[in-house]
Amino acid sequence: MPQLDTSTWSITILSMVLTLFIALQLKVSKYKYPEIPEPKSLPSPKKLVPWEEKWTKIYLPLLSPQR
Repeated sequence: MPQLDTSTWSITILSMVLTLFIALQLKVSKYKYPEIPEPKSLPSPKKLVPWEEKWTKIYLPLLSPQR
């Protein structure tokens, strides 16, 4: 049975990896990256929460002196 000649495999694999690397670099270099995005100033509508709509009296029993 004849032996498989593997002497050219290293050169083949190396050239394939180099070719894929170059192809990837060319693809990436042609890609246009977006510029730095700036935040949009959107007017935020002020929503009233239920406790802001009603008047409430605040009691502080622990801070007042006991009689």
